[in-house]
Amino acid sequence: MSWYDGQGKLSEKTVTDFRKTLLDWYEHQGRTHLPWRVDKAPYPIWVSEIMLQQTQVETVIPYYERFLAALPTVKALAAADEALLLKLWSGLGYYSRVRNMQKAAQQIMTDFGGKFPKTAHELQRLAGIGPYTAAAIASISFGEVVPALDGNMFRVFSRLLKIKADIAQPKSRKIFYETILPIVDPDRPGDFNQAIMDLGTSLMGAKTETSADSPFAKFNLSYQEGIELDFPVKSKRVKQKPKFYAAIISEKKGQLAYVQRDKVGLLANFWTFPMLEFDSWDEIYDGVAQSYPNAKQLNISPVTHIFTHQKWQVMLVQIDEHDDKWTYLSAESYEALPQTTLQVKLQTALKENL
Repeated sequence: MSWYDGQGKLSEKTVTDFRKTLLDWYEHQGRTHLPWRVDKAPYPIWVSEIMLQQTQVETVIPYYERFLAALPTVKALAAADEALLLKLWSGLGYYSRVRNMQKAAQQIMTDFGGKFPKTAHELQRLAGIGPYTAAAIASISFGEVVPALDGNMFRVFSRLLKIKADIAQPKSRKIFYETILPIVDPDRPGDFNQAIMDLGTSLMGAKTETSADSPFAKFNLSYQEGIELDFPVKSKRVKQKPKFYAAIISEKKGQLAYVQRDKVGLLANFWTFPMLEFDSWDEIYDGVAQSYPNAKQLNISPVTHIFTHQKWQVMLVQIDEHDDKWTYLSAESYEALPQTTLQVKLQTALKENL
């Protein structure tokens, strides 16, 4: 069965057949018994989606039931004491999730008159709600025809349609969105999205190959070519190599020391504090002290900066010595120069702790 007609457009017949097959399978084989699938009201759907981030379904169920029993409405959540929130969430981890939920509940009460926004676009204005969660709520609770793009949906449709876009690349999200949108069932978009979630955790799991008797075998182009486990395409995340530096803070007549970095390499040509590289975090202070006996580690948390291939951790160290290789600049003179994000972080950390 082909997904496309002779002109490269989606076949209406195939799309219709797929929707029916998917929703029939969902009604008989899907996890329709889950407590948050009984009620399509936005509040319980939202609570479940936030809890399911980073957490297994089996773990979430008792937390979900306890949370709704204690805080059954958006209004109750918005007004809840933080101690109660943390107690209800205790054991789920990632506590910023529940704090953002309360912020979002307060937004709903103050900005939306106590009622949930009805579109995925508007829902993303709420704290802690990203594109996937917004699409899930909008489709399930309000019938908006929008795909809820998560790892399961990426995997399912990359295999069904042999989509070769690298899901590790942000730009691929648009490709998947535009491809899947016309396939979403316009009458039951919420059930469609939930069915894809279930399909992606069962018959089309990460290491599961489609069987010949699967109702989805006829739709699965990658299965038909024997390359199913090659999808989704996902480039490996580059492992960031740790680098350890001391940033030297040297003052002369109210001016700080800077150096212009080499013409090649990271931060090429930019002006930064003088920096010394070390092999490990433990070596930094002793290493600086060998060259500058009066060096003093400032009581400032180390600054971390991520490059594509490297993770720099920088300790701010103050010394009394001056060096002819350094250029001493006033704050006004330095601010007139192009600045790197790392140097801005270092300047900010120093200013906040003077």
